[in-house]
Amino acid sequence: MKKDVHKFKLNYSKILVHLILILGVIFTITPFLWMILTSFKTLTESTMIPPIIIPKRFCFENYKDAVSTLPFLTFYKNTIISTIAKTVGQVILCSMAAYSFARIEFPGRDIIFILILSVLMVPGQIFLLPQYIIIKKLGLLNTIGALILPGLFSAFGTFLLRQFFMTIPKELEEAAILDGCNHFRIYWNIMMPLAKPGLTALAIFTALWSWNDLLWPLIVNTSNEKMTLSAGLASLQGQHLTNFPVLMAGSVLAIWPMIVLYIIFQKSFVEGIALTGTKG
Repeated sequence: MKKDVHKFKLNYSKILVHLILILGVIFTITPFLWMILTSFKTLTESTMIPPIIIPKRFCFENYKDAVSTLPFLTFYKNTIISTIAKTVGQVILCSMAAYSFARIEFPGRDIIFILILSVLMVPGQIFLLPQYIIIKKLGLLNTIGALILPGLFSAFGTFLLRQFFMTIPKELEEAAILDGCNHFRIYWNIMMPLAKPGLTALAIFTALWSWNDLLWPLIVNTSNEKMTLSAGLASLQGQHLTNFPVLMAGSVLAIWPMIVLYIIFQKSFVEGIALTGTKG
């Protein structure tokens, strides 16, 4: 009898956990499904009260209007260039900094690392004005370089990879030193291959952040020729009237590459996050 009661309690707890997870999935996926369904509605259907969930007729013209209203190919090109450059830059620069803080002893190492971490405690909006002044003095306004330069390094990437490097056994490094390897060869030939899950996680984080970045592109670029997808979509929102179906259609066109990217690298992403949190 006691075993049956204990078994019932375990099943009850599992059911409760699954119900909570199902509710979380519903709250997470509902806005995404609403965006897709709205992209196929007419303007009248999108503003009706009570709202219509399933459109009476799937209106594919919204996607045609979105593509004809905005230069999506140019936006895609600018966004892809910016995303790739930032991702490669952060993977290389943050990994080098992380290896230095995790493995190399030098004066003031801990103090410098704390100063870098302090950047994470400050809202990012504070850095917009000084970054804009620097970009302006460099003559990079309305250029792709203005989108890329501030995102080539991040305190978060350095912290993430440092945590990962600290989980790698020091015996590997000591053996490499005995074989005559310097710090750069240890970093490039030993640490980087072993840190692949952490590097993948950082690359996905950076790609998602760069692809969805809105505020900075709106500040430094005003020309459609140098605009990114997120900033370009902001122009579809009118001051008095917004064509929500066209806006949602443009949003679907903007986010599908990141969804595909996450699906492809989902296993590496989860593995990287799990491993980077095993040691502080």
